[in-house]
Amino acid sequence: MILSLKIKLHPTKEQEQLMWQSAGVSRYIYNWGLALKKQKYEEENINLSISDLRKELTQFKKTSGFAWLNTPSADGGREALRDLGDAYKKFFKKQGGYPKFKKKGKCETSFYHDPRKLKVNDDYVYLEKIGLVKMSDEGRLPKGNYKKDKIKVTNPRIKHNGRYWILTLGIEVKDEPVELTNVSLGIDVGVKDLAVCSDGQVFKNINKLRTIKKLEKRLKRLQRQVSRKYEMNKQDNKFVKTKNNIKLERQIKLIHLRLRNIRNNHLHQATNKIVKTKPSRLVIEDLNISGMMKNRHLSKAVQQQKLYEFRRQLEYKTKKYGIELVLADRWYPSSKTCSSCGTIKSDLKLKDRVFKCNCCGLEMNRDYNASINLSKYNQ
Repeated sequence: MILSLKIKLHPTKEQEQLMWQSAGVSRYIYNWGLALKKQKYEEENINLSISDLRKELTQFKKTSGFAWLNTPSADGGREALRDLGDAYKKFFKKQGGYPKFKKKGKCETSFYHDPRKLKVNDDYVYLEKIGLVKMSDEGRLPKGNYKKDKIKVTNPRIKHNGRYWILTLGIEVKDEPVELTNVSLGIDVGVKDLAVCSDGQVFKNINKLRTIKKLEKRLKRLQRQVSRKYEMNKQDNKFVKTKNNIKLERQIKLIHLRLRNIRNNHLHQATNKIVKTKPSRLVIEDLNISGMMKNRHLSKAVQQQKLYEFRRQLEYKTKKYGIELVLADRWYPSSKTCSSCGTIKSDLKLKDRVFKCNCCGLEMNRDYNASINLSKYNQ
């Protein structure tokens, strides 16, 4: 299986300057390719392919006089055009909107690196035209010359997340089947608690913690502050961005980054703990997340819980350890069914947090009852 890794980099000032330059060139070539493709189609009704764009790029580099286009690795520019082709494919498949121009400061800062040119030695990774960059990989990356040792790596990218430079890549690893128990574990996910398992494990909603609430309060304060400054500096229906605005927006970006990291870390801890119980199978609900997001009273809570990310992590971790993952039918009444006698309580409301069976008299936490029913689910 392909395992995705994120490695934190610690470049020197000179190396960081080269990284910013490489990301800028990739962004420029993407915008150049998009502009040329639109121009050819509108004026001559010619739809340029990615191979045509690459030939045009080679000529453009020779005739433009922009020497800085050749400073970073040529792989980043070629891959930027491939990204443009992928964006068009998604548009024609109705999986996304029409490709837009990338604006500095408004788009992701990243560039591609050829996987065959990667070299890892102890705590350093060699990047083409940048040199040996110190990293914190905790022994996750295989050591050696990736071309000579034929180490399979997919889509390596160097990205800036607003604070740090990150190397992201997919690496082929072998499955690690373990000795499993005969337990069928049901997991009920929700908004009050992240997950309630049929074995009694409860993973709380981390968004209720004081740390998260303080960060969100500070975020609101900074957002109001930025909004006021834009209104104060408004000139003839145009908003003027000052240096103070840029400073505040950077602080806002860092708070968003910290919130995202805290939530992702909580999800990884929860899914790791679930998988390490070594059940023979896991059963979760196939929730309609996009439909839940349309409820204006629940949309923010659902978004913060990151329920789809929770499911995604379970999918690849169960595959790694050989655990069967079962998606229960979307219309399976796990919450309304009595886990003792099987009676369906059709009048159960969302506000009823305790399940009370009118038939056998069972009283139980609603979510725990649902997780037990999911553990018994048969396709």
